[in-house]
Amino acid sequence: MSTAHDFDIDARGLNCPLPVLRAKQAIGHMQRGQVLRVRATDSDSVRDFGAFCRHSGNESVSFEENGGEYIFYLRKT
Repeated sequence: MSTAHDFDIDARGLNCPLPVLRAKQAIGHMQRGQVLRVRATDSDSVRDFGAFCRHSGNESVSFEENGGEYIFYLRKT
């Protein structure tokens, strides 16, 4: 399953906190309502992106796991 998105970040192979930091930077350049897809392989990113959305107020649209790859869809609010 794939969710429509406006921007894409490939954070595969990066460890905490780099996937979240890259997402935070990208969201800073996005317009309200746009969706960012982040692909990561760090299992800690599941916890980290949940905390990021709670603290930043951005919306976690959906999450997928596929063979050790974690895919997050985040909407800028």
